[in-house]
Amino acid sequence: MSEAEADKGRVDGDGTGAVAGGPGRTARARRPRIAAAVAAAVLFASVAAVLALTTPWNPLPGHVPGGGVKADPALDFPPAEISRSRAFDSAVNPPAYTGLLAGLALILVLGLTPLGARFIGWVTARTRRRPLTIIVAATALTTLLRLAGLPFRIWSESVLRRYGLSTQGWPAWLVDQLKSLGVTWVVSTVALLLLYALIRRFPRYWWAGAAAGGFVLVVLVSFIYPVAVEPVFNRFHSLPQGRLRGDLLAMAKRDGVPVEDVLVADASRRTTSLNAYVSGFGSTRRIVLYDTLLKSPRPQIESIVGHELGHAKRDDVLWGTLVGALGIAGALCLLYPLMTSPRLLRRAGVDPGGAPPDAPGGRGTRGAADPRSIALLLALVTAGTQLAAPVQNLVSRRIEARADAHALNLTRDPSTFVSMQRTLSVRNISDLSPDVMEYLLWMTHPSGPDRIAMARDWARMNHTEVPPPLR
Repeated sequence: MSEAEADKGRVDGDGTGAVAGGPGRTARARRPRIAAAVAAAVLFASVAAVLALTTPWNPLPGHVPGGGVKADPALDFPPAEISRSRAFDSAVNPPAYTGLLAGLALILVLGLTPLGARFIGWVTARTRRRPLTIIVAATALTTLLRLAGLPFRIWSESVLRRYGLSTQGWPAWLVDQLKSLGVTWVVSTVALLLLYALIRRFPRYWWAGAAAGGFVLVVLVSFIYPVAVEPVFNRFHSLPQGRLRGDLLAMAKRDGVPVEDVLVADASRRTTSLNAYVSGFGSTRRIVLYDTLLKSPRPQIESIVGHELGHAKRDDVLWGTLVGALGIAGALCLLYPLMTSPRLLRRAGVDPGGAPPDAPGGRGTRGAADPRSIALLLALVTAGTQLAAPVQNLVSRRIEARADAHALNLTRDPSTFVSMQRTLSVRNISDLSPDVMEYLLWMTHPSGPDRIAMARDWARMNHTEVPPPLR
């Protein structure tokens, strides 16, 4: 072999571009992986520090969510309502848990065995251009995962219909499923096209560009979501001029919260649940009320809006977006040592060797740049997302409790707050006594009894009349 031929060599298994057999191969292979791991550790440590310092762990001094004065559903809910809540929980949990486990099992099998690579190779057999290969692979994988979860979503929807929470016909429900799949196609293909372009262009340091791009993309999506995605699933109109709109805007002004608009969503076409939320930030910030909520007593609506103003006043959407973007940046850095691991790549059925630069459409591409590694990528992202869920839910519950305290401070009406929380719990058939797994996996808000207990603590601490048991 000539010296020139030896210098060409092959790109090694981690995509760093080291010459096979060269004296610096091991060091060159490890250097970017160590750098990416250190960057991920720093970013995750930053997220942990931000959460530790800024999360309202004690949103109402003197009251500890889930502690202090023990929440007791029997104080405010009659046995029939408690029984109905338990029955609904027992009916809705099986499709939720089995759907979660089945989805995790499928994506892990596809990503951590050669099945995913083979599936992608099969669906992209006729594609010749690399971008098209990635688009077809992403679309096929996300569609397969959605179809696998469809029986469990149908099961859950059937439970909601049986308990009167869903008002949709099956055709309308199916249209919403297709819309959701369409949004997934757009987001996943754009993200994957950008990521794999970076991997191919900068095989040793793509993680740095991916982290920066992921941060920007999360912030951008959060900003445009209210105006680009929410209208896909709901129709919105401004709350008409009148006493309610005037009172709500006056409340926001009194609270010092700039709100662009108060909107009404046509939620009644799919559900009977009562809800409201704050969406967007800056010029897209608005308070959204379900149209099902408009028939509630005005003081209860104002109490709910007070809660949403608490989110807006603290910029919870912006805060959550920035912290989430920081976490995504760390995750993308961590992906580099995982996606360039020869052992993982071989397990996923991907050749861990180098990438021929002239391979048409990705044909012959190896290592992390191989589009067949998309299954492995999705498996790692899914596993990481699930592992992060308990922490996200814990932080979310504390933020929601702080918004509850804000509503109480703003309205000074704990009795209305208590009656409103009882109404929400009954109307939405909320779980009145969640177990540990439900808190870890699903609960983004405190339970109704926990929120009622906090309102009574607020009344005691502020020397106002403590709301009596509603039974």
